[in-house]
Amino acid sequence: MVHCFDDFVQALLDAGFSMGSGNNDGIYSIVNWNWNEEPPYPTPVSWHTGNMETDPWEWRIRVLEERDDIAYAKVFFKKSGFITKPWYPYFLAARRGEQSFDDAYQDGNISHFGKRIYDVLTTHDRLPLQDIKLHGKFTREDKAGFDRALTELQMKMFTTICSSQPRMSQKGPINGVMPSTVLCTTERFFGMDMFKEAANISIEEAKAKITQQILKLNPQAEEKKINKFIFG
Repeated sequence: MVHCFDDFVQALLDAGFSMGSGNNDGIYSIVNWNWNEEPPYPTPVSWHTGNMETDPWEWRIRVLEERDDIAYAKVFFKKSGFITKPWYPYFLAARRGEQSFDDAYQDGNISHFGKRIYDVLTTHDRLPLQDIKLHGKFTREDKAGFDRALTELQMKMFTTICSSQPRMSQKGPINGVMPSTVLCTTERFFGMDMFKEAANISIEEAKAKITQQILKLNPQAEEKKINKFIFG
């Protein structure tokens, strides 16, 4: 029964993870798009109203700014999703194991654009998209490859969204323009203890644990979808 931001956070903490786009993609989403058309129960929740208490679009960044136990990024099916801190090590174990970024790059699992983005973030700690492009010397012609690499790094859980900030000009914030997404490495976001915990979880254990929770949330979830959800 989600009526506001606090209800959403509690539901997410109970579930452990959720699609963030409003489409459950055959797995699970706390808030669905069709609530505006056929609400399952009376609720003021409505997408894209700008209301911080009742608009799920605003909750994406709000959880990052107000809490330290929820991650949000493009982590499921190349779409946005939430993962709570207790569940993050299991996804890390499934997606990354003990492989370092350099190992992943040397093995051909990370693109050249992805390495350029990651190198910028490790040097500058956290940056909005326009500054990543600036420091990484990305051009307009690089846009498609840059966007693919951003998703690639989030799906492989090397980077994550950490906040947003107003777009700036020499005169100050630009009004009427969407804020810029700010990214950082996952190590910076959750700290190295998270990775030590993930190192003690086998891929098989991670898969079994996440699968069990998915089926608890959605007993109709299909095996193929579950595997893609877990491993990216």
